[in-house]
Amino acid sequence: MKLHRVYALVVRYMYLYRRSLPRMMEIFYWPFLDLVIWGFITVYLMKFQAQIPGVVTFFLGALILWDILFRAQQGVTISFLEEIWARNLMNLFASPLKPSEFLAATMVMSVLKVIAVSVVMVVCAGLFYSYNIFVIGMWLIPFVLNLVMTGWIIGVLTTALIMRFGQEAEVLAWSMVFLFQPISCVFYPMEVLPGWLKAIAWVNPAAHVFEGMRAVINNSGEPIAHLGWAAGLNVLFLGIVIGAFHWTFELCKERGLLVRIGE
Repeated sequence: MKLHRVYALVVRYMYLYRRSLPRMMEIFYWPFLDLVIWGFITVYLMKFQAQIPGVVTFFLGALILWDILFRAQQGVTISFLEEIWARNLMNLFASPLKPSEFLAATMVMSVLKVIAVSVVMVVCAGLFYSYNIFVIGMWLIPFVLNLVMTGWIIGVLTTALIMRFGQEAEVLAWSMVFLFQPISCVFYPMEVLPGWLKAIAWVNPAAHVFEGMRAVINNSGEPIAHLGWAAGLNVLFLGIVIGAFHWTFELCKERGLLVRIGE
């Protein structure tokens, strides 16, 4: 892997955001809108604070962490779509750039997006609702790292599907992550799920992160076990989807499918 190629691709994607209002809205406006809507819902629920203790910490904390996962996934997938929309996919892979270098660049972009979105949401949560995400403490660091990895997993999987099935699969760039939301237990504990769905949620790394977050907020113990499960599952699934991406890339190259994407 050549770092200068990864750097060049990251710079290319960053230039796309200059003077592009729709792209800037993706980073700043939509996360802000999510926070405002859910924030005011949370303010309303505070009237029932006696029946629902810690409602602000639960909802706003979960919302910010979920948006980290979502933007990590978008950073990978949208970068691939940018090449399709610019009809640059063939030029890109006709160059010495390796698929692994392309994935590395998209993952760097996802981290940059996560940082930008997180700053916006943390600042707005503090200004609008006097909420401080850092009440979670040092556990916030492993929570965020695991959610970014989960976002990469979904993003690489989505990218592989779009590469294989073409433009008709582009909608997955925005919808795929929400297929995982019900089993991620973002706003509710895993115990409310039916048995068969709980078994599926147990192998979802994001579910362990949100379970760990609730454990910290409730002071019901350290989330070491959940973080261990999340990290182990993330490493396993990330290895699988990266392997699947390389396999799909070679398949599409052999069948000439890369030429047809975006036409």
